[in-house]
Order: sequence, then structure tokens, then C-alpha cells
Amino acid sequence: MQNVEKKTFSILKVLANSPEPLGSIVIARRLRDLGVGLGQRAVRYHLKLTDEHGLTNLAGRRDGRQITQLGLEELKQGMVKEKVGFSITRIEQLAVLTTFDADKQAGLVPVNISFIQRQDFQKALQIMAPVFSAHLCSSRLVMGSRSGEKIGDIIVPRDTAALVTVCSIVVNGALLRACVPVNARFGGLLQMQGHKPWRFVDLIHYAGCSLDPAEVFIKAKMTSVGQVVKNGKGSLLANFHEIPSICRPTAGEISMKLNKAGMNGIFIIGGVSEPVCEIPVEPGRAGMVVIGGLNPVAAVQEAGIEVESHAMSTLVEYKNLVPFEELLKEKRFKFHGSPGKRE
Repeated sequence: MQNVEKKTFSILKVLANSPEPLGSIVIARRLRDLGVGLGQRAVRYHLKLTDEHGLTNLAGRRDGRQITQLGLEELKQGMVKEKVGFSITRIEQLAVLTTFDADKQAGLVPVNISFIQRQDFQKALQIMAPVFSAHLCSSRLVMGSRSGEKIGDIIVPRDTAALVTVCSIVVNGALLRACVPVNARFGGLLQMQGHKPWRFVDLIHYAGCSLDPAEVFIKAKMTSVGQVVKNGKGSLLANFHEIPSICRPTAGEISMKLNKAGMNGIFIIGGVSEPVCEIPVEPGRAGMVVIGGLNPVAAVQEAGIEVESHAMSTLVEYKNLVPFEELLKEKRFKFHGSPGKRE
């Protein structure tokens, strides 16, 4: 039964990632790419089950299957045991896939994707502006996309616009390329006092988490990024990592190179075996606080504008990113007319 659920879950993932209905042949091919060995006949068998449970339906006699709203909910909520530890696995995968070279300022950069209703997009950008100016995020480099456009393998939904922000994993990737092993311990809320980091007040360990901690804190409205910008006091998103103490000088050099390339992810590198922001560090290691990439988005959520964020979402080319100020000026994101209508 568990095996059947896992295969069904994989089929639903394939259908959810497709903008059009798919037939069993195409589904079987895409499942092979995910490492799931199901033939065409087996796929048809599982599709019959998903149809009976209302998770999929037939788009037409020759058009194939499409996932239903119920199927999307099942995909989002079900199979939690399959996702335990997802965060740490995703961090490790994206760190390996990151090819960004700070010296050449080229390569693939890990990013988060946030969807905002198009009528709220300009207002959201205005709220984010002071957060970017205060460098309270991984980078001031961003990318914008309109509905129907594709970011990696993700299509921007109708009546929304997407903001692509640099993910803090860019730091992990850069350190990994410099042969510095990183132990990503947890994501948390970093309390600020007088515009300076003080202590972590909440944390979620990556190893046992099925969601990115930043998404959890944002949805729970536990951040106060806007207050940090205004008076230097409040809580923002940050991550805590450890590195071998012998690698501290290399990490410092990497931090300076990232800064020159527009990445300001590394907030603090602690001393050898010294606590950092009241977090104890193992002997022979150094603690490192990395600023969260979704802090600007957290400020938008704090202001009452709904945002659907996907942390650690995909990778984009560094050359496609632009300074946040340029995105503010882009006319194609100054929406006019009613949602759902062509402009």
C-alpha cells in the first residue's frame, strides 16, 4: 500500500508540473527521469485509481489526464513522511548544483520564487524597497516574471506576478566550491537590537523539517522585518551554519567576494568554538549566521498583502538578475486593467 501511495504521489507531481494534460506514455517517460520505474500499463492502472478518488480527470479522449484541485491539495498535504528531512536534502542538492563563480560573476544561482497578485505587485515592491536598501536579504539582485512566463520548471500562475530573490544557499554553494564543508543546522528568527544581531528567539532544524523554515515563519506572521528597518529592533529571517574552524579565513574571503558580486548573505562568522547569537557551537568549529533571502517578502506579508513563496525553488543564471531598483522602473510590471483581461 505504501508503495502504491509513493507511485501515485509521483504521478501527481508530474501532472502538477505540466501546464497541459498528459497521456500515460509521456507520464511514464517523465517518471523515469525522476527515477520511478513505471511502464505505460502501470501508469494507466494508477491513473484509474486517481480518477476514482477525484485526484485526476480525463481532459478529453485523446488529451490525457490533468490534476484536479483535490489532487493538488493531496499533493500538498499528503505523504508527509516522504518529505521529512526535505529541507536539508534540498539545501545540499542546490549547493552542489550552484555554479556561481564570484570572481567571474557568472553561473547558476539558487533562488526563491514568490507569487503576488498582480494588482498588489507594485505596492509590494514599494514595501520591499527599504528592506533591500538596508541589505537585510541575501542580495539586492532580483528578477521579475509575469503570468504565463517560466522560471526554471515553474510557470507563473494567472493573474499573478513573480519576484525571484537570491536564496541564502548561494553561500553554501560558494563555500562548497572552495572546499569548505558546511553543516546547515537550522533556520530561525534572529532578534535585532540597535540594528545589530542579538540572539535567535525561534528556530527549526532542517534535518527534521518537511518545509523551509522561512516559509513557516512568514505564514505564521512571526517576523517583524519592517520594524527592524524603521527602528533597528525586531525579528528577521536568518540561518545558522557551522564550518570547521580552520576554514574561517577562507569563509571570510568568500564573503568579501560575494559582497563584490552583490551578495551579502554572510552576516556573522564567529570565533573558534564560541557561541554565536546565543547558539552554542561544537568544539573545533565556527558558527556562521546567514541572512535570509525572503526578508523583503516577509515585510510584504507583515503589511497584509498575501504572498505565496517557494523557498529554495530553482536556479537561474546570474546574468539574468538585475538590481532591485531596476525592477521598480520596469514598465511591464506597472499593471493596468482588471485581472484576467489582456492588457
